[in-house]
Amino acid sequence: MIKFVSAAALAAAALAATPALAQQDDSWTGFYVGGHIGYGFQPSDDGETILFDTNLDGNFGDTVNTSGNVNAFSPGFCGGAANDPTPAGGCRDDRDGVDYGAHIGYDYQTSGGLVIGIVGDYSRSRLRDSVSAFSTTPARYTMTRSLRDTFSIRARAGVGTGSTLFYGTGGAVRGSIRNTFSTSNTANSFTGNGNEKGWGYTFGGGVEQRLGSNFSLGLQYLYQSVDAGDYVVRAGPGTAGLTNPFRIVNANGTDFMRSSDRFTSHNVSLTANFRF
Repeated sequence: MIKFVSAAALAAAALAATPALAQQDDSWTGFYVGGHIGYGFQPSDDGETILFDTNLDGNFGDTVNTSGNVNAFSPGFCGGAANDPTPAGGCRDDRDGVDYGAHIGYDYQTSGGLVIGIVGDYSRSRLRDSVSAFSTTPARYTMTRSLRDTFSIRARAGVGTGSTLFYGTGGAVRGSIRNTFSTSNTANSFTGNGNEKGWGYTFGGGVEQRLGSNFSLGLQYLYQSVDAGDYVVRAGPGTAGLTNPFRIVNANGTDFMRSSDRFTSHNVSLTANFRF
């Protein structure tokens, strides 16, 4: 991440140093196509947990107790992927990474320098977000979301000062999320309800610098939050008896769900546009 921030700072410095190369009297009105590449990272989610529905009534927040009436998940939770069946083994951090994609848009510049427009983009990413629970068995239970790609449509509004455009942007985003579950528990059976596609919102801002009349480079920041859906995993009977903590309340098992239903991220990107 430090390397990318350094690269972004150098790119911003380069943009600031190039106005002499651009045509100062060009209007920002017109269509454009381009690409972007950058880095996505997630805010801290150490407070996230896994919720349980022990009687399978669709309401989560129940306590899973052992046959001795002890909280089976008293060892706690962590905001990452567990390395070991016990909390002492720690958890791996969520995965940040490079994202890239393409976009197309249209801008209109008024006589006063105000620029308004609309842009649609597609981005591919490698972000991964996990949460783990530890039971007294001991055993680990990890639920993971991976944001595969996003489509967004955003409004843009800013000020064009000759060859430089400063803008804010915001709109709707739709993301494809892959859900996975893993555990060291070999007694129960575990089934999940699959992947999700969810809507959300995105907003941010940036700067764009013309390098000639038809080409521009930019630096952009976006925050996005996508509804990750209701991914539920059921801990079923498997080979476990009726005294198994997941079967004490309801013999069919217990459902798991993450406490957060959002996939959020920060994205910083370099952009390149060809303008018509």
